[in-house]
Amino acid sequence: MLDCVVHCCHLPFTFLNFCQATSGHWAIVIAINKVGTVEHGFPNQPSSLAHDPKLRLMAIATKSGALKIYGVPGVEFTGLHKETGTVTQMHFLPGQGRLLSLLDDNTIHLWEINQKNSYSFLEEVRIFRLPGRPGFDGTNAPPSITRITVILLKSFSKMACLGTEGGGVYFLDLPSMQLLDDGPLLQDEVLQAVPDDYKCGKALGPVESLQEHPTDPDKILIGYSRGLVLLWQQSTRQVENLILSNQQLESLSWERSSRTFVSSHSDGSYMVWPVNNARSRTQPITSSIPYGPFPCKAINKILWRTSETGNPFIIFSGGMPRASYGDRHCITIMQGKAQVTLDFTSRVIDFFTVHNIDPEQEYDNPRALLVLVEEELVAVDLQTPGWPTITPPYLAPLHSSAITCSYHISNIPAKLWERIISAGKQQHPQLSTVEWPINGGKNLALEPVHKGLLLTGHEDGTVRFWDASGVSLKPLYKLATANIFQTDADHTEGFPQCGEEDWPPFRKVGCFDPYSDDPRLGIQKISLCKYSNRLVVAGTAGQVIVMEFSDEKSERKMNLSTVDLLQDREGFTWKGHDRLSPKGGLISFAAGFQPNFLVQCIPPAAVTAVAFHTEWQLVAFGTSHGFGIFDDHRHQPVLARCTLHPNDSLAMEGPLSRVKSLKKSLRQSFRRIRKSRVSGKKRPSSSSPTSKVQEANAKLAEQDGPCEVEVTPVQRRIEPRSADDSLSGVVRCLYFADTFLRDATHHGPTLWAGTNSGSVYAYALEVPSREKWTERSTEAVLGKEIQLMHRAPVVSIAVLDGRGNPLPEPLEVSRDLAKAPEMQGSHSVLIISEEQFKVFTLPRVSAKTKFKLTAHEGSRVRKLGLMNFPSVASDEYSENCLVCLTNLGDIHIFTIPGLRPQMRYDCIRKEDISGIASCVFTRTGQGFYLISPSEFERFSLSTRNITEPRCVVAWESGREPLGPVSSLCNNLQGSPKVNRVNGTHKVQNKEESNSLGATDGVMDFPLALTPTPLDSPISSTDVTLDASGDMTVEDVKDYLPEC
Repeated sequence: MLDCVVHCCHLPFTFLNFCQATSGHWAIVIAINKVGTVEHGFPNQPSSLAHDPKLRLMAIATKSGALKIYGVPGVEFTGLHKETGTVTQMHFLPGQGRLLSLLDDNTIHLWEINQKNSYSFLEEVRIFRLPGRPGFDGTNAPPSITRITVILLKSFSKMACLGTEGGGVYFLDLPSMQLLDDGPLLQDEVLQAVPDDYKCGKALGPVESLQEHPTDPDKILIGYSRGLVLLWQQSTRQVENLILSNQQLESLSWERSSRTFVSSHSDGSYMVWPVNNARSRTQPITSSIPYGPFPCKAINKILWRTSETGNPFIIFSGGMPRASYGDRHCITIMQGKAQVTLDFTSRVIDFFTVHNIDPEQEYDNPRALLVLVEEELVAVDLQTPGWPTITPPYLAPLHSSAITCSYHISNIPAKLWERIISAGKQQHPQLSTVEWPINGGKNLALEPVHKGLLLTGHEDGTVRFWDASGVSLKPLYKLATANIFQTDADHTEGFPQCGEEDWPPFRKVGCFDPYSDDPRLGIQKISLCKYSNRLVVAGTAGQVIVMEFSDEKSERKMNLSTVDLLQDREGFTWKGHDRLSPKGGLISFAAGFQPNFLVQCIPPAAVTAVAFHTEWQLVAFGTSHGFGIFDDHRHQPVLARCTLHPNDSLAMEGPLSRVKSLKKSLRQSFRRIRKSRVSGKKRPSSSSPTSKVQEANAKLAEQDGPCEVEVTPVQRRIEPRSADDSLSGVVRCLYFADTFLRDATHHGPTLWAGTNSGSVYAYALEVPSREKWTERSTEAVLGKEIQLMHRAPVVSIAVLDGRGNPLPEPLEVSRDLAKAPEMQGSHSVLIISEEQFKVFTLPRVSAKTKFKLTAHEGSRVRKLGLMNFPSVASDEYSENCLVCLTNLGDIHIFTIPGLRPQMRYDCIRKEDISGIASCVFTRTGQGFYLISPSEFERFSLSTRNITEPRCVVAWESGREPLGPVSSLCNNLQGSPKVNRVNGTHKVQNKEESNSLGATDGVMDFPLALTPTPLDSPISSTDVTLDASGDMTVEDVKDYLPEC
């Protein structure tokens, strides 16, 4: 068969299928698809909010120009403006499936939800820019005079009113996006209706608010910044009502009957005004400063909603006392004597109510309040007494505490899944149970066959469980570890509420709380056994906690065991942080995962690797000093091995000192560059002694970096790393396997450990049978010690059975969930370093095959995964492949055990170091990585396992789809949208796309595979390699200047 390698360098996403060729051999078929991703989490840096009450949709836009529309869970649309700019406003055309967006460059964009192949999609169809004011050309017109400050969509969405910075109001026809011939309403025309004593030579200021009359669409309520409010009739161009106020205006809101309206002002007050035909100075019905009498901040937005239960709802943002609570981010809800001040941990962007919009009804009857703040979305139930919050089914703030690591496990058993959900519900008994109010559209995606869990470890010591089975990432359960230890923080659940006498009546809402009182609590590694319901979490201060799931509350005392990884080695003194001290006495634990015992590593350095084998009841853990094994059943140490080199001084200083040394290196580099520039600018005479010194210094500076070595483009020369690297003792991976280590006839339990210096330690484990667990202890004997010649860090190890398949997970074979591994043929071990992959035969440990990634591709391995790819043509066939992500952001796929490269494609920008460091692969052909602190990007490598929105939105009849993107009143060029929000992906340009022939549809490339007998285990296997999101010096050193 023909061996070949295909490099698809410019494909955004590539999917692998397996099918049977006509010759009877198995071959890979590569199907190129342009879309296949979904984003989970909360949009980074949101800037505006919109709501369609007819289609029950919601839109959120960001400062990067991204736009997302949400409906019922599973209904999501994503768009990205071609111009990178802040979306300042958005407005739905109710019932039409259309949306207007305003950017900070003063352009208005019209988006439309259309259908293709039975699915809905979002596209941009019009672009408009408001022309300059008549009498000004484009060069001398004041830039702010036509800057749009507010947009009002008239009834039936046939017209948009545009208020500007210069005080004018322009009228735009929809959906043609053309200015109407009637002409704008400018300040000169408005001032004719204003009394002379109010003019005083002052301008009215920008248009702050535009509100349509509730019962007469021909009338518009216009509010100017100076305080003037007028009711203007568009057909006659007459001012019917005039409100003269000297207080700066912030917002306006109609009362449903249109007899009154409310205005909010910059001094923290709001006023209720009557509507009549008088142009004289009208006095407000009521005027109130809710949090006065001391100076207050502005009320930025106010809503008035009537209710048939009695008093109306008055909802506003801001208005806090400036001196005492000026730094609070609040929204106040008032109904009669009931009042609550919602206190958020981040700035309020916008809010709206879900209420009755039927014009035949007398009352608004608001059902829910949705508030968009900078870091989360909060919903409040306005129908239930006490106004409890509603848990959103999506848009969860993943970064409520900074994410420190992530872990994915697929095919969760149904019983464990139900128990986790039940424990999560018990954590929030006070939440509202009403239906999520944003429920528009229809989700057409099939119900996932298998459940998937994404676990995220956080800086505050929590582990959060997310439902990653579908498009929406839903929070299920939160595990807290801080209550185990003695710290200065108060780890009680929830926020303290104010008493009846407190004023203002604050209520903390939302879950975003990024501040950790003790950085030692941070979670570094996670390992979950889905069959035994046991969990291992390891932290920054060397703590390793083994937990077991319980459906009932309990009180227990923490069992502590310390493991000295230095083994009394002389010459090493730990200079880092102290270890965490566990609480004494009984500790109360809620239903869920509860700790069995605590292992404390000495020195208390951050845990860099963990492995858990539930059948053998063993836990392995590693730090920058060594690794150890702990007996879970007998609660005693089995092994402690120090991996420090005599020159590993940096490993004894802790992470804080490591940051200092990194800063010192950067500082020295910049100083050297600055000196070389200064010496080049001065250029003194060559005869002066000073110039000779500077010339010598410049030469030394040029010689600081290593000389470039000319090598052939096929294979780069790789120099072996120094044996006395200051971080050579860091344990990068740990792996349990039942294999042949001592001889070729007897197999048994083993532990494999890989370090930063390219060392691999293989221990044979003497595990007693279950009958003798109480009589005998587990013993560990060093069987093999391998030193890679290039000394690159070993990032992953996996043992392959006689068929070349990865070994199944613990308990899978005993529960008939996976095929037993082939133990008759010879096993092999796959050792993956940052620079190459190598397969050794067992037990002789002789090299079988290898692939030098760094030599051939010029990149280094950052993340690894073993994936199972099922065939599209046959459910009975699948193959296992090795998938790796490099420091350049590209993904390589190799066969195992042959290590033949099959595919390569660009996934993440190489500059996105945090995205590369956070990537985690799943066993079923998918991956996650952070595109922002609050968002995961999900990508698929297998056509049998694609997670993407498949939905439809039905708009009102009579809407005609518009053509492709076009620009009006300017020369802006439209472009098709790419579903990439934060630009972390590499996207092919037009030429590259054409060269690949990737037009519409799918391309198939048959690739020959080595005819090896690969019979993979069933799809429920889950081999999880190192997939945490921590960042080390190794991750960033490729981008640092030479020191």
